[in-house]
Amino acid sequence: MNYLSVENISKSYGERTLFDNLSFGINKDQKIAFIAKNGTGKTTIMNILNGLDQPDTGQVVVRKDIKMAFLSQVPNLQDELTIEESIFASDNEVLKVIEAYETALENPEDEEAYQKAFDNMDRFNAWDFETQFKQILFKLKLEDLKLKVKNLSGGQKKRLSLAIILINRPDLLVLDEPTNHLDLEMIEWLEDYFAKAPITLFMVTHDRFFLERVCNEIIELENGKLYQYKGNYSYYLEKKDQRIASENASLDKAQNLYVKELEWMRRQPKARTTKSKSRQDDFYVIQEKARSRRREQQVELEINMERMGSKIIEMHKLHKKFGERVILQNFSYDFQRGDRVGVIGKNGTGKSTFLNILTGVIPPDQGKVVTGDTIKIGYYTQSGINPKPGQKVIDVIKEFGEYIPLMKGRTISAGQLLERFLFDRKKQHDYVEKLSGGELKRLYLCTVLIQNPNFLILDEPTNDLDIVTLNVLENFLMDYPGCLIVVSHDRYFMDKIVDHLFVFRGQGEIEDFPGNYSDFRAYEDSAEPAKKELNSVSTEKNNWKQQQKSDGLTFNEQKEFQKIEREIKDLEYEKKQIEQLFAEGGVADADIEKKANELQAVIQKIEAKEERWFALSSKMEG
Repeated sequence: MNYLSVENISKSYGERTLFDNLSFGINKDQKIAFIAKNGTGKTTIMNILNGLDQPDTGQVVVRKDIKMAFLSQVPNLQDELTIEESIFASDNEVLKVIEAYETALENPEDEEAYQKAFDNMDRFNAWDFETQFKQILFKLKLEDLKLKVKNLSGGQKKRLSLAIILINRPDLLVLDEPTNHLDLEMIEWLEDYFAKAPITLFMVTHDRFFLERVCNEIIELENGKLYQYKGNYSYYLEKKDQRIASENASLDKAQNLYVKELEWMRRQPKARTTKSKSRQDDFYVIQEKARSRRREQQVELEINMERMGSKIIEMHKLHKKFGERVILQNFSYDFQRGDRVGVIGKNGTGKSTFLNILTGVIPPDQGKVVTGDTIKIGYYTQSGINPKPGQKVIDVIKEFGEYIPLMKGRTISAGQLLERFLFDRKKQHDYVEKLSGGELKRLYLCTVLIQNPNFLILDEPTNDLDIVTLNVLENFLMDYPGCLIVVSHDRYFMDKIVDHLFVFRGQGEIEDFPGNYSDFRAYEDSAEPAKKELNSVSTEKNNWKQQQKSDGLTFNEQKEFQKIEREIKDLEYEKKQIEQLFAEGGVADADIEKKANELQAVIQKIEAKEERWFALSSKMEG
């Protein structure tokens, strides 16, 4: 069954043509990945599919009876709504029933309204649906339902938009970088969810593990043409290589024929017969094909690295905590030449704090970091680039010098370096604010590398980069002779470039694992299969239907029981927020004692609430 058809669409901006006469379809149960370089029209095509933009020519036809949802890079949420209100703002009938039930719980004195809401939960079979959407919110760490959208971080807003879409169960889901702002645990859960769910997907993502395990078809836009591959990412790579080899063989043949025909054209008689005129026409066709080239723009990274001495960076018995939150506890490590370390762990376990201590941005509570005299650190952070207003691309680079040293004593100008990073001469004189997210990342990476570091730290370098650029960056890093530390949720990227991992377990526990991410997952799965059920919600504590039907509690006690559960969740979230502030170094020195007291007060409230919860639970079971 066809859900959506794209028919001969074209789009131009001024003299620049993004794409012309493109056609493809999306059918039921297809899980399609759309691959293209940054700047070739991915976002424009996604917006056209969802009616946010219009093609210059052609049309998009959507089947009338299907429900379609779009996850964009910029969430479209109402600031004044809470997480809960944002979820219930849809037209989903079951959600309306659950919302009425939640309202009845908040007003236990109206027994008639409560009974009606309770009966509707039965009639619409909303209990299972509620359990499922609570699980989605739990997995995406959106447990404080009363928090307003305006107080959410960018990552939380993206996760809320994703949760709303998953809860509403559309027939066709269009996703723009769904794994951005998710930690590894969330990504693996979402990957498993999409792989098993009977849902039709069309998505843009740079996560190649995701492509491998979820998608059953890949559509690539290259040089204005669409290529379709009926398989996952591995299949796509294999068939693309075959296609390129075939095109190159055809090109070589055309070039040889062109040489022969050119010689004939030069000695042809002036009197042109019909036969020779036909041959001339063929010649011009051959000429056009022979002169065509695969425009494989590549980032050639040959930055010269300053030599290292015998001492790299030594970390001696480091301790760091914020309030009760322990980040480092007696941690020691001596970096060696060629060390290639990946850093993984849940959000809030202290990965960014670790990097900031390593680079001297914040001090440890105890211990010391000793950096060798020859070490020059290049630090690529998530904060990105901060250009001055009205600054042009070339000016950003020239702040670091007019010429950049390369291997074998050569140099290139700042402009030549930018060309190697896919910024042509015209693009170099564009204002930085006109760049796309991926182009900004490329420019920022360039500013880090041209400083000639021999100890490179990359904090989430793959966000907003297309797959072509990722492959080029990986090739460079595989040859990079200096020390390398990478924090990334891109498992494919980590597998290719790191030799061992620092696994942040939380509360100061850091494990040095001898292998890449896939090795680590295989080890974890074989050693402790039960870990796959981390964060699962117990049936006894979350089956609200059973709790409401329990004969062990009075009506008011049932309401109190439900209220305590929500209050505990709210307090747990508040506790996490304060702990995360400490973990990320977001508390000013003058406020540390105040925040620590706040944290202790929240912990005491949680303990009191849990004590009452267990008392009611025991009565219910009795």
